[in-house]
Amino acid sequence: MVDDVQTAEVPEATYPSAWEFDGLLTDGTAVCVRPIQQSDAGLLVSFHARLSPESIYRRYFGAHPTLTHEEALHDAVIDYRSRMAFVVVVSEQLLGFASYENVPSTSIAEIAFLVADEVQHHGVATLLFESLAAYARSVGIERFVAEVQRNNANMLEVLGATGLGYERIEEGDTVRVGIALQPTPEYAAVCDEREAIAEAASVASFLRPRSIAVVGAGRRPGTVGHELVRSLLAGDFAGAVYPVNPHAPSISGVPAFSSLFSLPEPVDLAIIAVPPAAVRDVVGHAATVGVRSAVIITAGFGETGASGAAVEQEMLAVARHHGMRIVGPNCLGVVNTDPGVRMDATFAELDLQSGRLALVSQSGAIGVALANEARRRHLGLSSFASIGNKLDVSSNDLLCFLERDERTSVIALYLESFGNPRKFARIARRIGVNKPIVALTAGRTSSGSRGALSHTAAAATPNIVVSALLDCAGVIKVDHLDDLVDVSSVLLIGKLPQGGRVALVGNSGGPMILAADACEASGLTVPRLSTATTKALGEVAGPSAAVANPVDLTADGNADVLQRGLEVVAKSDEVDAVIVVITDLPALSVANARLAVARFALTTSMPVVACMLGGADVPSRGDDDLFSELPSPERAAAALSHVERYARWRRTPHAARPAEPARTMVVNKAIASEFSAHPEGGWLDLDGAARLLGACGLPLLPVRVATSPLEAIAAATELGTPVALKARAGAIVHKSEAGGVVVGIETPNDAGEAYEAMVSRLGSDMGGAVIQQMAPKGVEAIVGVVTDPLFGPVVMVGFGGVTTDLLGDRAFAIPPLEPGQAEEMVRSLRLSPLLDGYRGSAVVDRAGLVRLVELVAQIADEIPELAELDCNPVLVGEAATIVVDCKARLVPLRSGPNALFRALRGRK
Repeated sequence: MVDDVQTAEVPEATYPSAWEFDGLLTDGTAVCVRPIQQSDAGLLVSFHARLSPESIYRRYFGAHPTLTHEEALHDAVIDYRSRMAFVVVVSEQLLGFASYENVPSTSIAEIAFLVADEVQHHGVATLLFESLAAYARSVGIERFVAEVQRNNANMLEVLGATGLGYERIEEGDTVRVGIALQPTPEYAAVCDEREAIAEAASVASFLRPRSIAVVGAGRRPGTVGHELVRSLLAGDFAGAVYPVNPHAPSISGVPAFSSLFSLPEPVDLAIIAVPPAAVRDVVGHAATVGVRSAVIITAGFGETGASGAAVEQEMLAVARHHGMRIVGPNCLGVVNTDPGVRMDATFAELDLQSGRLALVSQSGAIGVALANEARRRHLGLSSFASIGNKLDVSSNDLLCFLERDERTSVIALYLESFGNPRKFARIARRIGVNKPIVALTAGRTSSGSRGALSHTAAAATPNIVVSALLDCAGVIKVDHLDDLVDVSSVLLIGKLPQGGRVALVGNSGGPMILAADACEASGLTVPRLSTATTKALGEVAGPSAAVANPVDLTADGNADVLQRGLEVVAKSDEVDAVIVVITDLPALSVANARLAVARFALTTSMPVVACMLGGADVPSRGDDDLFSELPSPERAAAALSHVERYARWRRTPHAARPAEPARTMVVNKAIASEFSAHPEGGWLDLDGAARLLGACGLPLLPVRVATSPLEAIAAATELGTPVALKARAGAIVHKSEAGGVVVGIETPNDAGEAYEAMVSRLGSDMGGAVIQQMAPKGVEAIVGVVTDPLFGPVVMVGFGGVTTDLLGDRAFAIPPLEPGQAEEMVRSLRLSPLLDGYRGSAVVDRAGLVRLVELVAQIADEIPELAELDCNPVLVGEAATIVVDCKARLVPLRSGPNALFRALRGRK
């Protein structure tokens, strides 16, 4: 029975706009997914009218030929809590509808779905399910149930393939389905796979288009629009090219058209190179005629300031409304060297050869420089994308495409910003276990940390956070343009070292000494070769050769000696990689050395990097290159060091992406208590921080609160002296400097006097005091968390206590931590030997410190409200590790899906 409701009489509940986002269907179409609104009743009526009788029957378990406005209003007027619904919309057309209704007095909700016939099997239902499930969890619903007709195979497949806890009970022609909403690793993996498929399909619309329109195609050579057409024609693009110019009958001999509306067929890609004032209208035209993607070459938007950024957002809104993607604006264009595509949609003379390196650059100028360097070094590209202002399409989208691109073996990125860093890390980590990613990042400063109120926040500068993100994701971070090409060149060999031991083989001692120094400086080792190996090398190279490693074949060594010497080194199993350093000499020319190295490389599974000094330039390369050639010994060592660290990361077992963790009731109660007292959040008093962190399982030194000298005396009596007295207020950053810490108090009366003295120093800022027993001696450490607005939580471990900022001995990571990662963080600290009995000192609880880092990382994941945390000092003693002092700051959660949700970047 339909409720008797009238539009004018039902005030619409507060619309949860934070849950409105843009997503992708499996064919790459961009759609808007949002909570339903009362005004959608008309859309529901027209949506229902388009449904086939079969879809209606399966939804309503019988005929339901029409949907009245009153019935539609019943579905559209909801309270956004006990009754909720999402819709998928594109171009003012509703493609799908899903709702839940909470069963009274339970945490169970009944769900229902309807998907337009023309987009079934396009991922509409899964987008709706993910949205509905995430929203339901946010309001405390733990389980979905549904009644599904037994012959409704599509919906049963959708519900059964979520990766969540699932059960079904068959009752005649009906199936009763139950789904537990607590996320699982399987659910995360399923969502990731759906996202990757949809993103790849979306990117294909501009990297594998069947037809291209160039809007703003100029008649005059040298203009951007003219050069775009010329590049497409010169590259022999496999599809149709349509120049758009209202004032020219043809461009470069190809018929031109007055506008996008006059084209003879729909096109996949519009390349827009018109003046800035005209771009917005052209984007609207492209969206209206059904163009799937637009590459906006024109500059003068977000990079110019607020007014330009506002125009960008207007263009994005139009594109998203019609399901169109945008590359740029302010970009160079895109290239795909695939023989089946042959697309050079840029205005620069790149003349790229086909290969296995994909290059993505946020900067057009840097992209040109990198592409030209790759061409000079004869490195072929599979594709090239300049993404400019990243209004819509970002590196995250491109990574999903390149992950599935069989022609791409290595991905090189130049980035100046991260739209969604946590999503980037998730995608890159998945790709990196099979396909290496090299990244050069820029635009990072430390100015943002100047006002930080915790040691961890002050230490976690933007550069450090970016480095931690890339390290945890297995991305090879480089610092220079040359490094980006060098490392990519070594990776394109397709062989990874099994360790960091390097053999240096050449015909001149000086350059190899430089190489040896560079290897050691980069973290590689140049091991002394065994007696058996040196003897074999001496038989090959003669008595005057130095064969211990570096292996100097002397100026008399020829190509045959070089090849045989390399084979001896490889057979020894004493090294993991080889750097060959050759000086052009009469006995061994660079050309002959290259042939010898290539013949050797055919026989080994180790990566081989060569440096040829003098002689001819680097010869042409192909996809079957057997070794990498770099300009100097130092660069060869640096590049190989990057590759070795990546190989080590890749060999490390990687945990599946964890499910969203469930918090205990005790933790929920502690957080609720803090927000009830301070709804806006803020720094917790020391005892409040101790309660919360104690509930999470941190090993804390017990605290007692005192608000007067008498209470301080009583607390000291209870705990037993000696004790320490500390200011209770959480907002005091450096308690020792402020006079907020007194240690070694020997009697209860002394505790009362210390309280009075501290009040006289700090006044009301003191906030009372906490009393603790004096902690046992140990190595002082710090473990903390800071939550970056974009990057999410960053975990830090270091040494120092009160001297932590002075020492600066810290390591950082982005949760979730991989197995063994906390141990590696502790081991990487310069003062780590202090834990193991350095120079006769006691061996302390290294394992306890590692467990504390792991626990803090887990807490950071479980409590997104935790903005900052300092456990400082942490005393690592002989028997145990204990947190002596802690600071914590909470902030209210932002409404809406979290940063890992399967969505395109939101509109600003």
